[in-house]
Amino acid sequence: MTPHYWDRARRALARRDPILRVIIRRHPGIALQSRGDPFQTLARSIVGQQISVTAADSVWARLLRVAPAMRPEEVVAARRRRLLAAGLSQRKSEYLRDLARRFLDGSLHAARWAELDDEAVIRDLVQVRGIGRWTAEMFLIFHLLRPNVLPLDDLGLQKAVRMHYFDGDSAEVEAIRALASDWEPWRSVATWYLWRSLDPVPVEY
Repeated sequence: MTPHYWDRARRALARRDPILRVIIRRHPGIALQSRGDPFQTLARSIVGQQISVTAADSVWARLLRVAPAMRPEEVVAARRRRLLAAGLSQRKSEYLRDLARRFLDGSLHAARWAELDDEAVIRDLVQVRGIGRWTAEMFLIFHLLRPNVLPLDDLGLQKAVRMHYFDGDSAEVEAIRALASDWEPWRSVATWYLWRSLDPVPVEY
């Protein structure tokens, strides 16, 4: 599903920011897409932590043999040795089971996320072991399709901003925040296009 605001955001950013205008024009016909399943989105983010995209895809494919529908109840019921055999580390297997249990026992307010503001969703998610602010921000962008998220800790965003706006020099977090004030209320869209300037193939979570 493509966000309903995408074309409006593209036009607004292209008018305001000449650097983004060039990047946007270089990447026509593609847009942010949501996978649509909150548990799977968060599970994939845990699986992919600190490993390459290729390695994460391989582990995910093996996990689907353990939990074919990748539902919380399947993960909770799975034997730990099978999760480890699929390629998860001990820590990641614990994170994934904690996430699944929280979906099942209602300690995560998944049914209310669409109604909550961004910071409230982040507060809900970071109580899960293995989910920090960055992962929660990726969830806001890629699952809830929130338009105005600025993931300041994201290395790709930092790299793209340095390259396009600071001639490759380092940029402090506050400098990036100040720069991004011109992108509001479409900071997620600006970030997505800056990611595309580094890698034209969209990442999905």
